[in-house]
Formats: sequence, C-alpha cells, structure tokens
Amino acid sequence: MNIKAYSYFISTAVALTLSAAMTTTAFSADAPAHKPKIALVMKSLANEFFLTMENGAKDYQKQNADKFDLVSNGIKNETDTASQIQIVEQMIVSKADAIIIAPSDSKAMVPVVKKAIDAGILVINIDNKFDDAVLKDKGLNIPFVGPNNRKGAKDIGDYLAKHLKSGDEVGIIEGIPTSTNSQQRTLGFQDAMSQGGMKVVSVQSGQWEMNNANAIAAAMLSEYPNIKALLADNDNMALGAVSAIRAAGKRGQVQVVGYDNIDAIKPMLQDGRVLATADQFASQQAVFGINTALDALKAGKKQSELSGSIETPVKLIVKQ
Repeated sequence: MNIKAYSYFISTAVALTLSAAMTTTAFSADAPAHKPKIALVMKSLANEFFLTMENGAKDYQKQNADKFDLVSNGIKNETDTASQIQIVEQMIVSKADAIIIAPSDSKAMVPVVKKAIDAGILVINIDNKFDDAVLKDKGLNIPFVGPNNRKGAKDIGDYLAKHLKSGDEVGIIEGIPTSTNSQQRTLGFQDAMSQGGMKVVSVQSGQWEMNNANAIAAAMLSEYPNIKALLADNDNMALGAVSAIRAAGKRGQVQVVGYDNIDAIKPMLQDGRVLATADQFASQQAVFGINTALDALKAGKKQSELSGSIETPVKLIVKQ
C-alpha cells in the first residue's frame, strides 16, 4: 500500500470512528432515563386503613408520573400470608426496582423479601415492622419507615386512664400476635393501664378483623361483667367491640379505644361510642416509604447501605 492510499485509509477510519461515537452519544442523550418501578405490597384492602394507604400512594404517583411507576397489591384478609408471599414473588419476576411492604406477618415474610433483596430489589418496610431477631439471623438490613406504635398506644391508654378509676378491669383485643405492630400496641396499652392502676383481665387476638373482635369482645363482656374498657389494637376491631357492647346492652358503661383513625370511627368519636384512637396518617404511610426508596435508588445505594429506621408521625385523636 503506497503512502497516499495508507493516509486515505487512516483518515477514513478515523472519520467513521468519530461518526459512530457522535451517533452513540446523540442516541444516549435522546434515550429516556430509566423510570423506577415501585411495588407497594399491603395487607387486607378490606381494611379501610390500607385502602386509604393505597389511594394516597396512587395520588402521589399521579403527581409524580415522570419520576416513577407504581404497582400496588393487597391481600384478601389480614392472615393471608401465603397470598402476600405470592405477590412478592410476582414482583421479583416482574423486576421491580423497589418493594414497599406492610408485611402480614413479621417473621413469615422475611424469607421471600430476602429473595427479593438477593435479586437486587430494594425493600422498604412500612406499617408492621419485620422481626429484628429474624432479620439478624438472615443477615438483612431492611429499614422501617413508620410510627412508634408503642408510644402511640400508650398515649391512647393514658387518655383512657383519665376516664377510669384505679382497680377498674379492662380487656385488650390484639391483632395478629406475630405482628410487631400488634405486639407494640398491646405493650403500649399495658404500659398505660399499669401506670394508671387498671387491671388487665384478658388479652385475646381479634386477628385485626371486625367480626373476630366482635366475638372476642362479647366473650370478654360475658366472662368479666365488671369490665370497664376494651382497648383494640386497630379501629376495625374497635368497631367489633362497639357492636358487642351494644348487643350486651352496655353502651355508655364500657369505654372503647382503637388505633388508625379510619373514617368509620369518626362519628363514633363524636357520639361517645369510641373514646380515642390514633392517627398514623394512612394516606402518607406508603408515600414515606416510596420517597425513601426513590432517594436510595437515585443515590445508587445498596440494601446494606440504607438507614435503619425513619420514624413517622402519630397523633392522639379524641372528640373535638
């Protein structure tokens, strides 16, 4: 090859290389940035609290449609852990970027969320905290974004104590015993009753459900005719307690408190059927978790690099 031909060959090759580089750069600039897919996995959508949570998340996504996509799912009832496991499995297959989950069971859901984390999906825990001992055993760091349930329940219990006398008998209707938020709320109620001098004569599980709580409350009222208050770990169960009190002909004789501040409880606060509840801002619960996930994704953080917990507000609600 002569010098002239060689020079032409080199010039042509350089030009083609530059052209290809410019084309690639231009294409990269025009290509849309990856929009994160956020999966919201909740408990029972038959519970007004979780329906409010879902609607709040959907409204937030509409306001930020350019920033992330949202897929939301819930289960049929509070104890349907098998279905919630299946939902997480589906989100792994669909390659979600992050999962925001309110676990139905603080222990049983840990293995499947570990599978999600191992697949490179960020997991943020809301509403019901995963069991610390199980997380430690699995070597997992899953941040909890939510309220201090024990403190919130104690605030409710302290308010109730002002309407009772030392020595009064009370009963506690707890949620699912393996759920951390149920455990913490029950402890908060017990803290307040102990401090106020009340006697907790029974603690039984209503499984977070109104009908179950109705049966439990009816049994307590029958077994302990002098009971002066029923403390329910959520408002759904408080509704069941109110119904049992009415059926027993004891309206006005037995106080009821709940937790969540769902719409159905508000008229009962005003007419005295329910004394107090707590607002943990259901419409923002998932939003807090979504923003935590989006910030982590934007920063390129791995699961192990996420903060341990972020406490969100909880407020005592009484008759206005």
